[in-house]
Amino acid sequence: MNTAAITLPEPASPLRCISREPGGLSHRSRTLPEETPVAFVYQGTGEAVMLATPADLEDFAVGFSFTEGLIQSMSDIRELDVLAGVLGIELRLWLTEARAAAHRLRARHRAGPTGCGLCGVESLADAARPVQPVAPGISLPAGRVGAAVAALCARQALSHETHATHAAGLYRPESGAIMVREDIGRHNALDKLAGALLRAGVPAESGVLVITSRVSVEMVQKAAAIGAPILIAMSAPTALAVRTAEAANMTLVAGARGSAFQVYTHPWRIEAPPCGADGIQTG
Repeated sequence: MNTAAITLPEPASPLRCISREPGGLSHRSRTLPEETPVAFVYQGTGEAVMLATPADLEDFAVGFSFTEGLIQSMSDIRELDVLAGVLGIELRLWLTEARAAAHRLRARHRAGPTGCGLCGVESLADAARPVQPVAPGISLPAGRVGAAVAALCARQALSHETHATHAAGLYRPESGAIMVREDIGRHNALDKLAGALLRAGVPAESGVLVITSRVSVEMVQKAAAIGAPILIAMSAPTALAVRTAEAANMTLVAGARGSAFQVYTHPWRIEAPPCGADGIQTG
């Protein structure tokens, strides 16, 4: 895999503003995340353009390719170039012949370009595409749900600086370690994490997937694509996301803040302590 020598924009920039505070108006500097067009190009053909934070772009290229089904492993990528231009950044991927043929077939049948979420899918059947059930994977003590969220929050360097980005992380309860990726887009953050895991050879079933955002169906589909047995979200899910997680054999935990959370699907992976003091909200 080759990455072109480039000069990328910084993921965040300081900008001046007038701030109204209890003491009155003041001039101050505020660090804001960058929002950059990032184009995915396969075999010289454009596939999608995302607005994303210009960081961890190799992870983004690999993760998006994997969760969208364009590749099945790192060996499907022959070359990856990251090229910065005046209008944005291109992620140029050259795939093996077998995967390139599959991409050409997909391109012929695609009604429009894919964007964030479900934009550009060809039919209602594509929008509700079935997910592959995940393996049983690990279980998690109920008291460690808050620890997983805290571990993610502690590693959100860009969010601490800008207060304007999402994050996705893989929490490994036996060590407390977590791999984190951030982006202005929640889908992008999850794709970047998927790529980071694939490039590092870390299986998602070895840990717990934690995200800062709400849980839409696309987030469950991407989590299932990488094989995450447990998905913990700080915000709420949609009803379709819950039904999709149920079908995927995935444990979906949402509204996780402090010691409070709700378990919507497959609760057997969340280990409750004795005497019923499990911290799981039922109402």
